[in-house]
Amino acid sequence: MMNTSSRRRIAAGALLAAATMVATTACGGGKGSGDAKGAGDLAFNGGVNKVLNASDKKGGELKFIGSQDADSWDPQRGYYGFMWDFARYYTRQLITFKAAPGTGSTELVPDLATDTGKVSPDGLTYTFTLKDGITWEDGKPITAQDIKYGIERIWAQDVISGGPIYLQQVLDPKSEYKGPYKDKAADKLGLKAIDTPDEKTIVFKLPKANGDFLQMLAMPSASPVRQDKDTGAQYALKPFSSGPYKWDSYKPKQAIKLVRNDKWDAKTDTVRKALPDKISVTFTTNADDMDNRLVEGEYDIDINATGVGPAARQKVLQQHKGNVDNPQTGFIRYAAFPQTVIPNIECRKAIIYAADTRSLQTARGGPQAGGDIASNMLPPAIKGADPKADPYGKLAGKPDLAKAKEALQKCGKPNGFKTTIAVRNNKPVEIATAESMQQALKAVNIDAQIDQYDGAQTTGIIGSPKVVKEKGYGIIIMGWGADFPSGQGFLQPLVDGRFILQSGNNNYSEINDPAINGLFDQALKETDPAKAGELYKQINTKVSDAAIYLPFTHEKNIIWRSSRLTNVYTADAYNGRYDYASLGVVK
Repeated sequence: MMNTSSRRRIAAGALLAAATMVATTACGGGKGSGDAKGAGDLAFNGGVNKVLNASDKKGGELKFIGSQDADSWDPQRGYYGFMWDFARYYTRQLITFKAAPGTGSTELVPDLATDTGKVSPDGLTYTFTLKDGITWEDGKPITAQDIKYGIERIWAQDVISGGPIYLQQVLDPKSEYKGPYKDKAADKLGLKAIDTPDEKTIVFKLPKANGDFLQMLAMPSASPVRQDKDTGAQYALKPFSSGPYKWDSYKPKQAIKLVRNDKWDAKTDTVRKALPDKISVTFTTNADDMDNRLVEGEYDIDINATGVGPAARQKVLQQHKGNVDNPQTGFIRYAAFPQTVIPNIECRKAIIYAADTRSLQTARGGPQAGGDIASNMLPPAIKGADPKADPYGKLAGKPDLAKAKEALQKCGKPNGFKTTIAVRNNKPVEIATAESMQQALKAVNIDAQIDQYDGAQTTGIIGSPKVVKEKGYGIIIMGWGADFPSGQGFLQPLVDGRFILQSGNNNYSEINDPAINGLFDQALKETDPAKAGELYKQINTKVSDAAIYLPFTHEKNIIWRSSRLTNVYTADAYNGRYDYASLGVVK
């Protein structure tokens, strides 16, 4: 389901973040020449929402290092956020995100297609024409059939499980197609929702309109795959390239080397600069050592982009601040209030008013490592967001005890009440957050006990409404980020009542408001992002009014960039990571 898929991407990010707290053994990496050889001016946040060291100079080797390999490098299987960013080196799609800083990156532009598609008035048919001169790494043309086949692979979850299934849900909601490996058609192109009348034309026929369909086509899962190069479950070991680089070697959990794809024609690609001659990735399980090697100049950038770890953070900020950016990630950290456990809205409001948002921010690492205080449930990069919307006065960073006590009177609990905070036992920052809430709530006699549940069993514990009610979880600590930058991608799994599941649930508040559900239906039909944004704004207001979530922070990371890098900028489309496809290096 969409919500399960979204959570998988978030869980991956959380896993990587946890890795920064662990030090085990390191694997090898080449010695660098130090970080003294610079590409230009350095400045704190110099690459946030603007281009740092702009250049078109080609050459050199871009050196990534990371504390974790991708879940898969197969474009239809990969779900880690950094994989989606890195995949731009060797995959192309009909459309993609614009190569631009900040919110500019969320604009969709043509890639393999000549334009962003022709949409029928009813929003059910999307037609694309392919560009001339687009080729695979062996020089053969990329065809409409290759794109269809690549998308069909999403259906083969029994062979290549793992990736996002949005396109499957939108194009084939009844799951009638069984995937190309079970396809009885001679050409293995039996998916009826996609038509390829010739090699240059591809037509998508949706059974129901979805205004975010183009966002889904920009995912790596919509990349072409050529049938004669498809190795099934082994495809991740050496994907066949449609982009500016091709795979030279890959040793899982150790190293990757990409080299130029000499069959790629830059004239057909206005998005990827393809500046380095080589791209390498070294994986290590020692996150602290990784940070040190970045600072020493052996490597240019952390591919995982989970942020500098606690051991090196102070040194980096004091001695190398010009090499650091502090972008928002698009994630919100929050508390949810299940209505089955705390059904009275005034009791929920009492918790919100009593919470100390400055303390919660500090528990998450402070303004830089933790993020900016959040006051509502839409991240700034999502259309319809209003970061200044603050219905409970949380941007002040302090509790409002008078209003909390007033709410307790209204809910019939003037002397407070008891509840339980659910928090994962393997997330120290979340535990610190729960302790902050517990302490703040004592001021109004709300006795909140903390239950640290097995973090590996999230889907069956807080993801089970039955278990939540049985355990009396009135407050659930969690975080969320969107698979694609829209209200559907972010809010719907959290607040649409039709997304409540008996296992793997993400609508922890269990809100099922027909008005909210109906607004989602309107927004999904809307092909104008601005108009859809207005509807998501209305939904966000209703969510705030319901007092079912307390957002803590718009998450931020402290990320390192070497002095050698050119064309450095953070992209909202990639959760505040750098746009890897635009990076260059000084030789």
